[in-house]
Amino acid sequence: MIWGLATSHVPSIGAAMDHAKTQEPYWKPLFDGYEPARQWMAAHRPDIAVIVYNDHANAVDLDLVPTFGIGTAESYDVADEGWGRRPVPTVVGAPELSEHLVTELMDESFDIATFQRLDVDHGLTVPLSVFCPDPGEAWPCAVVPVLVNVIQYPQPTAARCYALGQALGRAIRSFPRDAKVAVFGTGGMSHQLAGARAGLINEEFDRMFLQAIENEPEKLAALTREDYIREAGTEGIELIMWLIMRGALSENVARVHDTYHVPASNTAAALALFQDLGAK
Repeated sequence: MIWGLATSHVPSIGAAMDHAKTQEPYWKPLFDGYEPARQWMAAHRPDIAVIVYNDHANAVDLDLVPTFGIGTAESYDVADEGWGRRPVPTVVGAPELSEHLVTELMDESFDIATFQRLDVDHGLTVPLSVFCPDPGEAWPCAVVPVLVNVIQYPQPTAARCYALGQALGRAIRSFPRDAKVAVFGTGGMSHQLAGARAGLINEEFDRMFLQAIENEPEKLAALTREDYIREAGTEGIELIMWLIMRGALSENVARVHDTYHVPASNTAAALALFQDLGAK
């Protein structure tokens, strides 16, 4: 395990990159904030990225919503979300690691759905673009998609997500192959896209979360789903996926870089990058 990245997965962030708008006044502050992290990650590239994200009713509809799932395919096509597929490469899988993770997590009493075919939407491709904005013909690493239900009530609790992250970390470290692995936790920060509180941004809560994720993840894991929805909005509950990333890392981490920007398409967008220094 070499690093963990928490990042928002706002679809318009990907569109800004795809349509060369990153230097426009609206977008430039956000992408300037990414740059130090991008430079560091480019110098510390993983062989495999385990990306924790949620599907947005593109591959999984409300007829069947697994709480947790893992993709086990050789590759993953980019989903057409209604305006055509993003002009980014097909995502190459890491089926050996995927199957290892499924087995290890099942043995730790996490019931994992397996996706042997999966189209990946902006929840996964935008974080990949945050990491690597110019992939060319291929992304620089293989990917294991880890899906979390943050769409349909009842979502998993923050505590359950943090425990899953800890089990995920143990499973990655037990993989019997020499590979450098990074873990992404995606989504958030505060935002609500519909209802009476549409447009909600809670900067105070976001900044507390951004700091606590490093050394006080248990504090964040103790919050209920109602706490997250009240403080961060109906879509802000995506922050529980950051806890999976943090749980997978060791206790001994170093913050490489963080940035916070409001708004990115009605969302508080942030990035936090941690180097995993291993057990003390």
